[in-house]
Formats: sequence, C-alpha cells, structure tokens
Amino acid sequence: MLLQQPAPAEQSPLHLNDLPDPVPAPDEVRVRIRTCGLCHTDLHTIEGDLSLPKLPLVPGHQIVGVIDTVGSGVRTLKAGDRVGIPWLYSTDGTCPYCSRNTENLCENARFTGYHVNGGYAELCVVREDFAHPLPAAFSDENAAPLLCAGVIGYRSYRLSGAQPGQRLGLYGFGASAHLVLQLARHEKSEVYVFTRSHAHRELAEKLGATWTGSAEDTPPHPLDASIIFAPAGSLVPLALKHLRKAGTLALAGITMSQIPPLNYDLLYHERVIRSVANSTREDCRDLLRLAAEIPIKTEIRVYPLTDANSALQDLKHSQLAAAGVLRIA
Repeated sequence: MLLQQPAPAEQSPLHLNDLPDPVPAPDEVRVRIRTCGLCHTDLHTIEGDLSLPKLPLVPGHQIVGVIDTVGSGVRTLKAGDRVGIPWLYSTDGTCPYCSRNTENLCENARFTGYHVNGGYAELCVVREDFAHPLPAAFSDENAAPLLCAGVIGYRSYRLSGAQPGQRLGLYGFGASAHLVLQLARHEKSEVYVFTRSHAHRELAEKLGATWTGSAEDTPPHPLDASIIFAPAGSLVPLALKHLRKAGTLALAGITMSQIPPLNYDLLYHERVIRSVANSTREDCRDLLRLAAEIPIKTEIRVYPLTDANSALQDLKHSQLAAAGVLRIA
C-alpha cells in the first residue's frame, strides 16, 4: 500500500501499487512479510503530521515475516528464519548518542516506514543486526504489536521509574497501554487506567487494572509514576495532579498537542516530566524475552492488507479496543 501524498485517513490515501522486488545489499536480509501492525505513528505519517523525508512511501513498522534471501556477509540469520522489524531501522553506530548506548537518539537514525519503505507490502529489506528473531510462543499476528506498541511501552515503563509493587497510572488505553498493564501486573504493581472509552475500561479491568476512570476523575490513591500514551497535551496537568512527590510522568507519544501553562505547584517537590523517543535494539530484545516469559497476551484485530485505509480510520476514531494488524500473507 503506497502513500503518494499525505491526506486525512478518511480520504483513503493509501493505494495498491506494484513496486520492484527489493534486493538485499551486503549485510542485509530480505523478508517476506506475513503481518504488519498498525500504529498511531502510521496515522501521523499518512496524514502529514510528521514531515516526511521520502515520498512516495510504504508505511508500516511492526513487521513480522520470514527471511527468503540474504545478502553477502550475513552471518547470524538465514533463509527461513522468522524475524521482526521495528521502528528503528538503522543507526550510524558512531555518533555521541550511539557511543553512550542511546542509539534511539542517533543523529543519523533511519526509521522503518518513514525513511525507508515499510511493512504494508509483501517484501522489505533490512540489515541483519536490526532484524529480531521472534519467540515461537507468539503467532505472526500476535507478535506484530510487540515490535512498537510493546517496545515503546516497555521503554516508557522503564523511563517512568515505576518499581515493582508501586502504583502506576496509564493515560489512554490503546495498543501500548494494554501491554504495559500486563508488564506492571507481572511485577505486582497496581495499575490505574484513565480513558474515556468504556470498551477500553472493560479491557483494562479484564487484564487486571486496579481502577479505571476518565482523565478528569480522581484515583483513590496518589500514583508513584504515570505514562501518557494519548497525544493530548491537556492531560499533562491532570496527570501531575495525581502524581506523588518525586514521581515521574513519561510522555510516550511521537507528537502531542500543546501542553497548557502549568501551575508550578504541580511540578514542585521534584516531580519529573520526560519524553520518550524511539527505542533501542536492546529494548526490543529485552521486551521480546520478557513477553514470552510472562507471557503477554496481545489483544488484536486483524484486517486484510487491502483494508489498510479502513483500519487506520478505525484507529483514528478510537474504534479499536485492541491492536490492529494487517495480514499480508
């Protein structure tokens, strides 16, 4: 599915198109794609909320498939291996951020379905060291959401500073939050979910949330850490209001509407607000291992590739109480 020009999802800007089969360069593998997850970043891409470095573009960055061809120099992977390809497509490995083990901030990072064609397609190529073997415990469809929703949720959870047994707040309850809830419950934490959707509240309660309500509601206890997944800056002062002293509020989105002026009292007492940007390969490896260990259950809704426009419209209008996944093959 090819994006020629950004447009609202309601205008169905993605179109089926025949492209030449990609050929793996040295150190690359070619992946025959089976499924690709849907993400709000895809929505921001097709609607033009993000400045695009490449057009036309095949979106999609939660890719599950099987290697069918390897380039020269490939040593660890082989044809027939099932792998996942996440948002982080490549880094330079030499910049100051890469040298400090923060490759997610690499000055020359490239991202799947943004700088290069992504997973709304039959084939793609990637360097072998950015392709991740997937646990056998997960089907293709259930593995896909782990590669972005899972990984960015995992990084957000770690950067929030939430500790086992503490109280964690989640604002917005889409694909990432329903996976983070399971991580937190595995660590014996109480999880408080703020969402306007009754369907999302029901799912949160089913997965073990201690309490659910809307963003305007007051939870029964102050929270030790919180994560905002919804791209709404208006949630920041509401979340700070319920955060204990020295607690951290992590902002997980790639974009966010304007944050309103803050009363300093909400931030005082060493409360911290921090953004979360991308993820590292180590994050991905750690999340995949932990997801299989728990095991995490990914709630999914599967669409055929030809329904990508409809699926993104459902995502935009919060009609998904689970992670959307495109079935390619």
